[in-house]
Amino acid sequence: MSRAKRRDRHGRGLRGPLAPPEVPISLTRSEKFDDLVREEVQRIVAPWSERLAGVEFAVEDVPQPDPDETRVPLSATRTVDGTPRVVVFRRPVESRAGASGQGERELVRLIRDLVVEEVAALLGVPPEEVEP
Repeated sequence: MSRAKRRDRHGRGLRGPLAPPEVPISLTRSEKFDDLVREEVQRIVAPWSERLAGVEFAVEDVPQPDPDETRVPLSATRTVDGTPRVVVFRRPVESRAGASGQGERELVRLIRDLVVEEVAALLGVPPEEVEP
């Protein structure tokens, strides 16, 4: 007869979460990344809100494979049902930022640069005009 393992081995009850849900430590890596992108988009798009009113911003884990492309894109602008959509790809961006050894500061800088480049391309202006 086999015994099933129980999580409550010593009669103390099941373990609860280590931190309450509203504490930042309980956010996953993808949720933290989403928050970083959201903050940068809000900051960069604010002065251009009228011209970028119909633009959507999104985060995807990885880009769709393209046999013609030799490099992995970090971001892209697509048109979905006539609406421009700027997409930042989480895994390639995290990989690139992690390779530098700078951590979150490099991740934020890279996200900022990507959003600035995509917004500048949509507006038809140089990146320096979007983010001096």
